[in-house]
Amino acid sequence: MTLSRRAVLATGLAATAAPRVWAKPRLEYALKPRQVADGLWMLEGSTEYFTFENGGNIVNVAFAETDAGAVIFDSGPSRRYAEELRKLVSEMVPRGIAAVVNSHHHPDHFLGNQVFTDKPIHALEETKAQVALHGDGYADNMYRLVGDWMRGTEAVPPNTVLSSNDLTIGGRSFSAVPLGGHTQADLMILDRATGTALTGDLAFLDRTPTTPDADLPRWRESLDYIASLEPKGIVPGHGPFDTEGRSLVQTRAYLDWLDGALTDAAEDGLDMVEAMRIDMPDEFAALGAQPQEFERSVSHLFGEYERAALPEVN
Repeated sequence: MTLSRRAVLATGLAATAAPRVWAKPRLEYALKPRQVADGLWMLEGSTEYFTFENGGNIVNVAFAETDAGAVIFDSGPSRRYAEELRKLVSEMVPRGIAAVVNSHHHPDHFLGNQVFTDKPIHALEETKAQVALHGDGYADNMYRLVGDWMRGTEAVPPNTVLSSNDLTIGGRSFSAVPLGGHTQADLMILDRATGTALTGDLAFLDRTPTTPDADLPRWRESLDYIASLEPKGIVPGHGPFDTEGRSLVQTRAYLDWLDGALTDAAEDGLDMVEAMRIDMPDEFAALGAQPQEFERSVSHLFGEYERAALPEVN
């Protein structure tokens, strides 16, 4: 029987070859929180793609202090990350951890859930369903991408479905807004005390938006809605804290360009490989995780553009 890489790492099997003496690298995320508003902290991930070097830590996670303890927004890409996160937050917030919120079902945002199963893990109903459906596959892929950082990580769906737009924990009130476009269900949280929007992956800043489950028209509607709230600050899913709305503008501009570029490529008769090689404006070529994310977007989306470009048959 051939064991997958995930099985080998999860069980800690040792190689049977002749013994070698070597120093095992210390795997530690060394999380550094930054206070971005009153009682609200953010941990900023890398803007690059998943690598062994970053351990999958490409995501932004945040936490807010309440009278009942901290509310953590997204649980990170691995069990190891979430264990460090829980220890850090428990040391910073006297009452420990009150709850966790998952913004959507992509792996870097929920694969730390298993560390918080003794707490409410809030999410939209569709997010819970998508994690249950795809979580094991996402975990397997993360094992392939970042290796030993994932040891012991298992996909655990959120355990509490949000049934109201109001989420109040420990006297701190949040608006929980169901949106979509980046995925089938994207939860945007507005911290009412500070006017800070936690957008999940509806907003990116200085990092290329990802599109494996994207509905571009719906995504742009969600961006318009968030902008209409005029948040005082934005914690994007990826990239630095934003006090000027740049993440909304930049994400919208990239989606507009991507839509137009793929439309033109299909109408010009390019195939998928040729579409991956089209010229990209400097402002988008300079974003983190390029050209990988553009090439992934072509592979995810281009078939629909090709079908739309086919001549109508009477």
